[in-house]
Amino acid sequence: MDADLQGIGRHFAMEGAFVSGGTYGHGHINDTYAVEYRLGSGTRRFIFQRINHKVFKDVAGLMANIVAVTDHLRRKILAAGGDPLRETLTLVPALDGRSYLQTDTGEYWRVYVFIDGARTYESVERLEHVQSAGRAFGTFQRLLSDFPADELVETIPGFHHTRKRFGAFQQAVAEDVQGRAKGARPEIEFVLRRETSTSRLVDMLSDGRLQQRITHNDTKFNNVMIDDRTGEGVCVIDLDTVMPGLSLYDFGDSIRSMANTGAEDETDLSKVSFSQEVFDLYTRGYLEAAGSWLEPEELALLPFSAELMTLECGIRFLTDYLQGDIYYKTRRPEHNLDRTRTQLKLVQEMEAAEQEMADAVRRSAKH
Repeated sequence: MDADLQGIGRHFAMEGAFVSGGTYGHGHINDTYAVEYRLGSGTRRFIFQRINHKVFKDVAGLMANIVAVTDHLRRKILAAGGDPLRETLTLVPALDGRSYLQTDTGEYWRVYVFIDGARTYESVERLEHVQSAGRAFGTFQRLLSDFPADELVETIPGFHHTRKRFGAFQQAVAEDVQGRAKGARPEIEFVLRRETSTSRLVDMLSDGRLQQRITHNDTKFNNVMIDDRTGEGVCVIDLDTVMPGLSLYDFGDSIRSMANTGAEDETDLSKVSFSQEVFDLYTRGYLEAAGSWLEPEELALLPFSAELMTLECGIRFLTDYLQGDIYYKTRRPEHNLDRTRTQLKLVQEMEAAEQEMADAVRRSAKH
């Protein structure tokens, strides 16, 4: 344990006595811990998170977003007869009334109630979970469809502005501060050949052909909790990047995450391929929950969004590799380059499967 979790807990409105705590999950950005407290004759678990304030520079704004969004979701869930303690995240307030703690050493911490009887998965283990995840993310977008966008701050400005990501990549190639560009030349050329794709969605948003929505912006498979008993998507988690965006960002990133037959950092690319079956199942679940409020233009662009979000992720991994691994946590020297290669292989396979993806969207949209 690299944190005084018991000491951190003393600053929050915790019930019971501290028992134990340890690292939890596989997040790239924040440090996450599962912490147990004794309450009466039983125990209760909580999630403690140290927020990476180097990535999220406006922690106060980020936490105000999360409070506003979870309050909105809680009202909608209660109105529908659901259980907000399981269907959205619940923050434990700090003793000073804020939603987070800033320590004397400049660290930022928050505490969530642990959702029991559900878990996240790093990769798809059961195909029925895919459709469940689609419903969960589709429901999340639908419940926030009437949330006023101007009430949220951009926690990472330009997060899914793919053209800006491409510009940062070009700068990283030009500067080559670690001397790594030579060893990544095939990957660099792959990205450069797709430059025109990077502007497509942001241009359509700017000229009014696409509607801005409140979106999650990081809809990886491991950001939805799956119920242990029913296999349904219970709760969408990791709300740090909930802000104004495009529905296409969320859909595309989900496909990028779930339709990969290999691990995100797989070194054997023969294990990495695009699963059309996963695309079909996710699309069915997503449109079942969210399809009624999507515009025809959004539906038509769902296949392209999968390609673009996968390309964007590859660009981000490659940029970080060229810059010396300053953003993502890495466990080996070429970790980010391995991640890049899996994404670029997926892009190539998605491009070849565009028609099959479009057919799946049409089938699901009719139901």
